[in-house]
Amino acid sequence: MSLAKQKTTKQISAEDYLVAELSSEIKHEFVDGEIYAMVGGSDNHDYIVGNIFGEFHQHLKHSTCRPFTSDKKLKTAKGNFRYPDCMVVCEADNEDPYYKTKPVILVEVLSQSTQKIDRKDKLLEYINIPSLQEYLIIEQNYVDIEVFRRNHDWFSRHYFLGDELTLESINLTLSVADIYHRVENDDIAELSAEQNKQR
Repeated sequence: MSLAKQKTTKQISAEDYLVAELSSEIKHEFVDGEIYAMVGGSDNHDYIVGNIFGEFHQHLKHSTCRPFTSDKKLKTAKGNFRYPDCMVVCEADNEDPYYKTKPVILVEVLSQSTQKIDRKDKLLEYINIPSLQEYLIIEQNYVDIEVFRRNHDWFSRHYFLGDELTLESINLTLSVADIYHRVENDDIAELSAEQNKQR
């Protein structure tokens, strides 16, 4: 998730964490017995998450698959609780109304403070979830979408402006430009300048 985290000093059980999270004014991730407070993200982060969730929501409107935003917790195979920026769940997954365990797609939008966690710790946790088929890591400060796929042995492929990517698990093709709609960074500014010259 592209939100900064601040580690607390107290170790608690998963059960105590889940109870405390119900009444907490801010979200926390639970990792190896420790909790990490999460603080707000940038405009670009929100645009990217909103764009991709909107595409998921529209595409899956009449499907048994359901998209979720970062308000929904994910319980990983390691027993940690994460807040992915977006996820899609297709199997029956009613273990608890406040978290999911069987995503087919997970999305994280990077920030400078969390990119190492998203690219290393979360990647290793996420690809060990048996149901997961695709994991997207999206840069916000420049245009780059990295997609890891189970059916490609978790080798990744990068997508840039002008590209389209297909999420095979839900049969959805998206353009990179649509995912970055309204985002402001140097790559988008350069594209806009080129388009203005051609008019």
